[in-house]
Amino acid sequence: MIEYLDLKKPVVGLAPMDSVSDAPFREMIARHSKPSFIMTEFSSVEGLARGGEKMLHAFMYSERERPIIAQIYGVEIESFYKASIIACFLGFDGIDINMGCPMSKVAKRGSGAGLIKTPELARKIVLTVKDGVKDFLNGISLEEANVNPLLIDKIKEMTLLHGGVNRERKIPVSLKTRIGYDKDISEEWMKELIVTKPDMITLHGRTLKQLYTGRADWESIKRASRVVRDAGIVFLGNGDVASMGDALNKISEYEVDGVMVGRAVMGNPWFFSDFSPSIADKLNAILEHSEILEKMYPEIWFVNIRKHLAWYANDFAGAKELRMALMKVNSLEDVKEVLREFHVF
Repeated sequence: MIEYLDLKKPVVGLAPMDSVSDAPFREMIARHSKPSFIMTEFSSVEGLARGGEKMLHAFMYSERERPIIAQIYGVEIESFYKASIIACFLGFDGIDINMGCPMSKVAKRGSGAGLIKTPELARKIVLTVKDGVKDFLNGISLEEANVNPLLIDKIKEMTLLHGGVNRERKIPVSLKTRIGYDKDISEEWMKELIVTKPDMITLHGRTLKQLYTGRADWESIKRASRVVRDAGIVFLGNGDVASMGDALNKISEYEVDGVMVGRAVMGNPWFFSDFSPSIADKLNAILEHSEILEKMYPEIWFVNIRKHLAWYANDFAGAKELRMALMKVNSLEDVKEVLREFHVF
């Protein structure tokens, strides 16, 4: 057992993935295997602070997903405070700050992995989010926190889905980052961050410049682990974890408390179990994922799910043709028709 969310070792969590870790995807993971925790895709604190109601879609979740952690990103201190208050009201089990996204549109404005270049701002952001959590637990209202009035009614409505406001609980603050901006500075970077005493740090073994190319540097993660764990902070590694067996090996070899897994879970909601899906299981998952999307997000264009459905179609005869057909669907009925054409239903 480790203190962060009272998790049992080994810790193997679902990493946040932009434009991937939406509510239907997370629901599929929660239904078919059980990671140690689940994170949402990141949401812009500035967008939330300015009243972007559509951004609350990213904060939809089911009780089945717990422990569920909201991930946020941005650069504005005041907006981080408001976003943390919103996440607390929505009943999340923790708040994670994205300091690792390498996308140009994110990093160039100083957020995501761009924060590696501004450690003072990064530290201030962590402390601000912790202040938001503290104020929530001490009873602050959405109105008193100056949350945008355009969001307040919707937040209160969503809060009721999870049993109302609960201020009698721990809400840990964590962060996820990279080993450096254009070179490996993992140990120095960790020393900058641990002074804020986050509850957990997750380190991806690539620099921003590398994006997702090359191999994750787990030796760098190991060196950083000694800095973070000596400070009494839970430390996870991230990058190129291919299977549960690989996750357990990396935890042991590189002296981390656990790992986060991202890309290996796409099209494989069974990743966190010992279940080996058959072709029928994969095809059933295509239909199930589509049904979840239509129920949760009836107003969202179906085009958003096409890539998810295509990921299930792999490693069997006719998979390529099925993927091509799924990349054209526009509704649940289209999905059913495609599956019927492939003699599935």
